[in-house]
Amino acid sequence: MSSPSTAEVSSPAVVVLGSANMDLVIRQTRAARPGETVFGKSFGSGAGGKGLNQAVAAARAGASVGLLAAVGDDDFGVRLRTFLAEQDVDTRGVSVVTEATGVASITVTDDGENSIVVVAGANAASELSEEDRAAIARATYLVVQLERPIRLVEEALKVARAHGVATVLTPAPVVEGVRDLIELCDILIANEIEAVSLAATDDPHVAAQILSREAGRVVVTLGARGALLAQDGVIAREIRAVAVDVVDTTGAGDTFAGVLVAMLAEGRDFGDAMDAATRAGALAVTREGAAASMPLRAEFDGAPAPIQTDR
Repeated sequence: MSSPSTAEVSSPAVVVLGSANMDLVIRQTRAARPGETVFGKSFGSGAGGKGLNQAVAAARAGASVGLLAAVGDDDFGVRLRTFLAEQDVDTRGVSVVTEATGVASITVTDDGENSIVVVAGANAASELSEEDRAAIARATYLVVQLERPIRLVEEALKVARAHGVATVLTPAPVVEGVRDLIELCDILIANEIEAVSLAATDDPHVAAQILSREAGRVVVTLGARGALLAQDGVIAREIRAVAVDVVDTTGAGDTFAGVLVAMLAEGRDFGDAMDAATRAGALAVTREGAAASMPLRAEFDGAPAPIQTDR
């Protein structure tokens, strides 16, 4: 990839506050039942964590991106920082702490579905430094998730709001106190499970309408069924996903979020941004891995377009 310009390094347009993990991935034919031992097909490791994933997705989409994260002073931490630098992600906000680098144990079955157990490690660091605050204040978009302490996330959102920076929340995982953050969000990007949990309904369309009365815009991703956009209590747009052969769904939602924000930071309208994010997410699930599966701009720019329906 090309080297970032001096302007991009000094002031990233997209700042992501989030987790950075080493993913430990086992691929197996099917999920194990309680008390059962099954043989895996392969094992691998690679960069992951929702914050890191979204930063990489946005950078590969062409955005100027900085990541505010924490890793340990260990081999995993070195590998993650090296990987981020190779992706043109500004790593000045990636601090090295005494806790071990976070890890995610991931199993992927033959149908492409995954289950994940995360050990937070360094991601539990809860201080927002003055340098972090300054980076947020200079950004155009702040992107957060919930694999860091929720009060840290809330503080970052308030700093962004105080400086007129657009705020984006992916409420994953859904934790206690997340509803208090929604009113601080200009854009909420949730998958179907997260949306219905937050809105206390079993209908993702209804969930999007409910949540959009609290956040600015709400995007609900529906996996193979596409995505929808709600604003001011009304469904404004629906997108049907591109049909693909699924290999691994890990990181697909983070690809969608990162690309969506990258396109918005570029000045694209919301419909175009959703279109690009849907195409990028569809490409991501055809490949193995999380950050490693995320497509470059040239790849999803040339991918088949999803079908959009305006309401």
